[in-house]
Amino acid sequence: MKKVLLFGLAAAVVLVFSFVHVETCPAKVTFVTIGTGGVTGIYYPTGGAIGKIVNKKRKIYNLRVTVESTGGSVFNVNAVMAGDLEFGLIQSDRQYQAWNGLKDWKDKGPQKKLRAICSFHPESIVLVAGDDTGIETFMDIKGKHVNIGNPGSGQRGNSTDAMKACGIDWNKDLRAEGLKADESAKFLQDGRIDAFFYTVGHPNGSIKEATSGRRKVHFVPVTGACIDKLVAKWPFYAKAYIPIEFYPMAGNKENVDTFAVKTTFCTNADMPDDVVYAITKEVFDNLEDFKKLHPAYGVLTKQNMLEALSAPIHPGAMRYYKEVGLK
Repeated sequence: MKKVLLFGLAAAVVLVFSFVHVETCPAKVTFVTIGTGGVTGIYYPTGGAIGKIVNKKRKIYNLRVTVESTGGSVFNVNAVMAGDLEFGLIQSDRQYQAWNGLKDWKDKGPQKKLRAICSFHPESIVLVAGDDTGIETFMDIKGKHVNIGNPGSGQRGNSTDAMKACGIDWNKDLRAEGLKADESAKFLQDGRIDAFFYTVGHPNGSIKEATSGRRKVHFVPVTGACIDKLVAKWPFYAKAYIPIEFYPMAGNKENVDTFAVKTTFCTNADMPDDVVYAITKEVFDNLEDFKKLHPAYGVLTKQNMLEALSAPIHPGAMRYYKEVGLK
């Protein structure tokens, strides 16, 4: 009888400690990384803003968001597809091209595991030129020394789209550079280039640097009948303008017309639904706080954040949108 009692007592002690262990053992934290862009652009602070909002609830979701500076849209798509990044910020045109196997994905084929979550701010196609270059209209870049963006970047894709639409062969009609976006301002101010393209939201630190130096510069309108046809042809392009209020040292006195894409937030189809749901919910439920984190977010609404998504919406995000009546 004593043996039975002792055995029962021992079993009870083991059971109690088992429960104590389960209750005090911390749940495993899931770490996810958002691929952004150069540190002077808006992709990087956008990734940081998402992380700041979501990480406030990290103990609830057991989720930790980190941010990585990358080469931009094409890099982010490929890294997300390869599983090297969990999420990526991607221009709306690049999302369309990746999903359909166009341009940089022509050889790889359609990226059918790409999934969209939402879109953020518009990114206007900016053309900055020195006042001493004679570049006053878009067509004036012919014969000039112009940075069209590094291969795989958004600005390279948008600038070459614009040039092709307007009959400019960048291989022959100008001296093209392939600099990264954050190198452009210094090269322009040093007189090593005449102008540069940059696809970006506003205000932007690199554009401020370019317009605030000793060399006087101005924004060149990216307009014309050829640009109108380009915007009408592709659903990911829209008319836009550069708000001159953010760049008081530029030579322009009024907003400058151009066209734009949108920043979109994407992931892989294999990303767990609960992770995507948590991130989507925190961003949308706290949208007013999110909008305070950067001036570029001022135009955001829950409705326009579902625009320009050409890849299927991830089920985790769709679950949230259906819950709140957005879909």
